[in-house]
Amino acid sequence: MNVTAIDRAIDVPLPIACAFLGVVGAMIGSFLNVVIHRLPREQSIVFPNSACPKCWKPIKPYDNIPIVSYLILRGRCRHCGADISSRYPAVEALTAILFAAVTWHDGLSFALAFDLAFAAAMVALIFIDAEHMILPNAITYPGIIFALITRLLVPYLAGPAHFDDLPQLVNAFPTLPFWLVSIIGAAIGALAGGGSLWLMGFMWEKLRGVEAMGFGDVKMMLMVGAFLGWRLTILTILLGALTGSIAGIIVMYRRGGRNLQMMLPFGIFLGIGSIVSLLFGARIIAWYASQFR
Repeated sequence: MNVTAIDRAIDVPLPIACAFLGVVGAMIGSFLNVVIHRLPREQSIVFPNSACPKCWKPIKPYDNIPIVSYLILRGRCRHCGADISSRYPAVEALTAILFAAVTWHDGLSFALAFDLAFAAAMVALIFIDAEHMILPNAITYPGIIFALITRLLVPYLAGPAHFDDLPQLVNAFPTLPFWLVSIIGAAIGALAGGGSLWLMGFMWEKLRGVEAMGFGDVKMMLMVGAFLGWRLTILTILLGALTGSIAGIIVMYRRGGRNLQMMLPFGIFLGIGSIVSLLFGARIIAWYASQFR
């Protein structure tokens, strides 16, 4: 957890900050539900106001309170009684938990807002890929730009230690400007993420004649790699492959089939891996390295 001068300036106990930003996360999760529903359908995420997809009655503000309204309405539309997808409270609750966890990890540092935005983007990508098996360019392309801006600003605001790879890069390129070293780290991370996935997909397609993964996964990992750096990005891919393999085995077992070419939305597992890497990656890598000492 990074503790900077901003913690002392605000002087808010960290548990209270986590609780407050958890509530903010639930509200952001409500907005993410709009993004998850509308973006793949190429609809505006601003207009019109939210409405029931069955009876098209506009949802009143008192029926749009994150998590609470779903529980009060017992998962049904107030007007027509249609079921409300459990995805809505799940996204709100997950985003609330993630915002609290990221706040606990970062403290009230200048890096917090950037990490919260990254976590929110991962939640949106995970659920969109789960439902539609796509990773929209409307998130990944701005996400790449956002990652580069983050790599430029955060090292000056929160210090180079915030990024797992940056202290080593500073030692490797002592004569280069600090901002350029950070951008080099972003480029290496993007290459480790998007480049490695593209190469694996290309080789698999040449060897087996079938597409191994979509290009959306590559663009997603360009974003993740530029943001997290190469070490945490490699960890993200390993975690994604592990959790994806476990999920694939479970699905094949339940279906009674053994089709190894069964399509699974890999973006789900890459998103999970990126969030785990953001919160615990440095500790996982340190623990792993300690096993060889």
